[in-house]
Formats: sequence, structure tokens, C-alpha cells
Amino acid sequence: MAPGIYFRLLLLGYFEGIDSERGIAWRAGDSLSIREFVGIPLNEGTPDHTTISRTRRLIDVETHRQVFHWILELLADAGLVKGKRIGIDATTLEANAALRSIVRRDNGQSYEEFLKELAQESGIATPTREDLARADRKRKKKGSNEEWVNPHDPDARITKMKDGSTHLAHKAEHAVDMDSGAVVAVTLQEANLGDTTTVKETLAEAGTTVAELIEREADMRPAEKPQVNLGGVEEVVADKGYHSGPVLLEMKAVGVRTYIPEKKQTGKRHWVGKEEQREVVYANRERLERPKGKRLLRKRGELIERTFAHCYETGGMRRTHLRKHNNILKRLLIQVAGMNLGLLLRSRYGIGTPRGLQGLSRTLHFLTALLAQAVNCDREQYMESGVTTESFVTPNYHPCLCANSDTLEFAKLISTTDC
Repeated sequence: MAPGIYFRLLLLGYFEGIDSERGIAWRAGDSLSIREFVGIPLNEGTPDHTTISRTRRLIDVETHRQVFHWILELLADAGLVKGKRIGIDATTLEANAALRSIVRRDNGQSYEEFLKELAQESGIATPTREDLARADRKRKKKGSNEEWVNPHDPDARITKMKDGSTHLAHKAEHAVDMDSGAVVAVTLQEANLGDTTTVKETLAEAGTTVAELIEREADMRPAEKPQVNLGGVEEVVADKGYHSGPVLLEMKAVGVRTYIPEKKQTGKRHWVGKEEQREVVYANRERLERPKGKRLLRKRGELIERTFAHCYETGGMRRTHLRKHNNILKRLLIQVAGMNLGLLLRSRYGIGTPRGLQGLSRTLHFLTALLAQAVNCDREQYMESGVTTESFVTPNYHPCLCANSDTLEFAKLISTTDC
């Protein structure tokens, strides 16, 4: 399968909200319009899920990243990437692995075998399921990632999801341009890592991406006014999970101002030997109390949560159907690239969300032309066309418009029934 067809199929998964490669293959074979978009002739068969999977394995992560950057370059040309203010947040993706399949890291013992051994040590020779459940409830730290791993997906980690349930999951972190809502960087990391740990990789990747866009813009349009901020990333907005003295100090060292709210703490903080951290924490607190800081925090919730909704809820990737970070990151990069492409489509055509590209603007233009032509259309033309009553007229049929439907320009614009 050609790489162009493969990447279009992954974009189809985003815009149609399809979560699996099997579903993408079925949808491509079911729709003639999608065949045209993907570039598959009618006399050829559409690729099945095994072909898509094999092509994914043959194309490395760096190539997927280049496609992601190429769409970012299109956004930068349209003035939709500034790169000055970056918002960072993370969400969890449910892994394609079950908790019942986890084994111990040291000896490969399954969870049920481990519980039976504990029950036998406590004096129960032949433990029942109720006995195993009772022994499991009394045990502390029963879901430790240091002790347990899923053999089918070693990169998945036991973690608590947003709804409070516990699953094996992965952590996806977005760096979003606070001026436009474009995602300039996305990373996939272990779900049990804290925000203060994962933010370093995401911010570094965002800074590298913005620097590359600045260099590209200087080479291609040196005489024009730059669209991307020449100073690179200057401000970072995040939630209170990213607040810590060392993180704020590291961001200040690279010239980044922070707008990160603090966690509620009991008592007073002790700053003995941490004078530099105290300065950056107080400076961050003062910035948050200003109108600009409050405005950025409100905007962070709007823009970043929107990217999560488009990519993982309506985009259909809240639960992954792939295993291991290398494979999931390939799909994730194109998924987020589709979200950025939708942002570009919305800026130009007013629509670009998943399952929303249904030719709305063309339909409105057609209805407007239909009403305009209907004013001057005589009822006799209905009789000439063989239609005797208005109840037999199809919704998209009108003789004043359909009479000219043989022209090439009109056929490109709209296709109606009975024309």
C-alpha cells in the first residue's frame, strides 16, 4: 500500500471517529466518496486491516512525525501557529490489555496464582473465589507497577482513570498554542509518571518544533513579517498538577515564564536552602493574580480540553487498539495532525470537526440558489418535466436548476437526485 493512502486512511479514522484499523478498512470499502478521498479506483479493492497494520510496521515513527510537522507548517503559513504561549496538559488512554492478564515481574506468576499462594500460606488448602477476593481486599499496594506488568503490552501501566476506575493505560500529553488552539507537540509516556516528570519532554519537543518553524519561515519568507514568534516559547500555562519548585526553576533557567496554580497545602512552606525556588514560586503566584494570568487559565481549560475532546472522544481514540508505545505513537501523531488539519479547515471553510465534514457550505449554497431560482420559475415547467403534483418533487429537485445540470461546472459543485 502506498504511504499516501495509508496516511489518508489514518486521517479518515480521526474525521469519522473510528477507533480501530478494522473499522477504518471497513469504512473505506463501504463509501465511494472515501474511495475518492483516499485515491483508490473503483476497479481496485480497498486495503484490509492486515495491509494497514503491515504498512504501519514498515513506516517508522519519524516519518509519522514528519507528516505531523508538515501539517503544522501549513498552519504556520495560515498564521495559526504563534508559539509564544504554550498550554500543557495530559490525559490517559485506556490500553489494549486486561488487568486479569498481569504477571509478576520477578517470576512471571499470574495474579490468580499469586492469590492462591497467599491463601494457602494463611491456612486455606483449597481456596474458593470468595476466599481469594477476601485475601485480595486485605492486601496493601496490590496494584504496584513495580511488581506487576502485562506481558502483552509491557508499556501499559496500572493507573486510575478520569472516571475513578482502574485500568492499564498510557499517558498522552499535549502542548497547545494558546493563541490558536493548534497542538504543536504530543508525547506518549507511561501513565504512572507524574506531570512534573513528563512536562520536561513535552516542553522540550514543543520548543524544538517552534524553533524549526521559525527557521523555515526565515528561509522561505525573509522579507515578510514573521507569523511565528521569533523568541520561541516564552510562556507556559498548566494546571496545578505541574506545580513544583524544581520545575518552575528549570523553566526560568530556559527563559520561560510560568502561569501554574499552586496546590492547596496545610501550614507554611519552609524555604531554608531553597531561596531560588521561593523566588520563582512567588513570582509565579504574582503573575496568576493579575488579569492576564486569570485570563490565560480560563483559556487553558477551553483550548486544551477541546483538543482532548476532538482527538479522543469524538475522534474515537480514548481506548487504544494497538500495543506498545512505538505503535500507539504512530496513530497518535496522525490523530493529532488530523485535529490540526480540522483547525485549518474551520478557519477557511467554517467546519472541520470529526464527522462534521458533510459538505455543509455547499448545501447552503445550493439551497440559496434553489430559493432564488424558484422565485422566477413558472409552474408550467413542472408539467413539462413530467411532475404533476408538488408532492412528487424530490427534496433536491428543481427544474430551473436541473435544466442546467449538464454543465461541467455545475456538476462539480453539486449532485442532486433526479437531475
